[in-house]
Amino acid sequence: METSRSQHHQLWREERQISSVISERMESKEGIFRRQLVDVHGVALFWSIAEAWSQVENFQAKKDDLLIATYPKSGTTWVSEILDMIYNDADVEKCKRDAIFNRVPFMELIIPDIINGVEQLAEIPSPRLVKTHLPVQLVPESFWENGCKMIYVARNAKDVAVSYYHFYKMAKMHPEPGTWDEFLGKFVAGEVAFGSWYDHVKGWWEQKTTHPNILYLFYEDMKEDPKREVQKVIRFLGKEVSEEVVNKILHHTSFKEMQKNPTSNYTMMPGDQMDHSVSPFMRKGIAGDWKNQFTVAQNERFDEDYAEKMKGSTLLFRTEI
Repeated sequence: METSRSQHHQLWREERQISSVISERMESKEGIFRRQLVDVHGVALFWSIAEAWSQVENFQAKKDDLLIATYPKSGTTWVSEILDMIYNDADVEKCKRDAIFNRVPFMELIIPDIINGVEQLAEIPSPRLVKTHLPVQLVPESFWENGCKMIYVARNAKDVAVSYYHFYKMAKMHPEPGTWDEFLGKFVAGEVAFGSWYDHVKGWWEQKTTHPNILYLFYEDMKEDPKREVQKVIRFLGKEVSEEVVNKILHHTSFKEMQKNPTSNYTMMPGDQMDHSVSPFMRKGIAGDWKNQFTVAQNERFDEDYAEKMKGSTLLFRTEI
């Protein structure tokens, strides 16, 4: 009887210890997510990127690296998949070798014990595809020194704001988005991850006038005529690709195909980091969805602010096609 009681106490202690360890781990994980953004040289970034900023700043690009740059929710995964297909001669199976976030690492994304884009890229053989959401002034110096080619994709602000709001809700590295109206206010003020959309798109647009190695694409153009835009990318890379291969790329990188492909739709990302039950990563992929979200009053306020912020810029966007 005594032995049984002793064993019972021992089991109880072990269960308490296990429970304590699990609880600590959960608290530690929760401590990673939904934290406030941190200012890095005037741009709001995840706290973990700010803490590891020296790693990002000192990233060593190689001459044959291709930098894919975008403001979040502007077609990053789409153009990444297109480029991986071009680099792999449209071999669909090869392009399903791993999740897109491993095939095209997110350079500056560093989260303790979860991911380190700089370290990921160090393991990848050349030629490397490198993803960034950094505004042009924060891109590591080595990319400019090595004359790397860069492809920037811009999307109209209204659709970005809507898509970003839904992304904020499902991707837990972001702070809580609040209501749509609250989030829209933060977006307009540049108080969201990776800062002001206005500064981002204008900064890269101005940079391309003095850097021929930058190809500036528009999401709306890609939706309107994907073949034309893919051929533009192929020419920029100095490659020759047959009509048959181009058509294969277009099929594989259509929204319909990518949405059901686990290596491109982010369902391979753990659920505690991205909750697809809240909103799928690949939600609609259309131009003009903002009309389903903006109220008349919000749209009027947005347009007035937009005109002020974009004054003097030669950059023009279409909000529908």
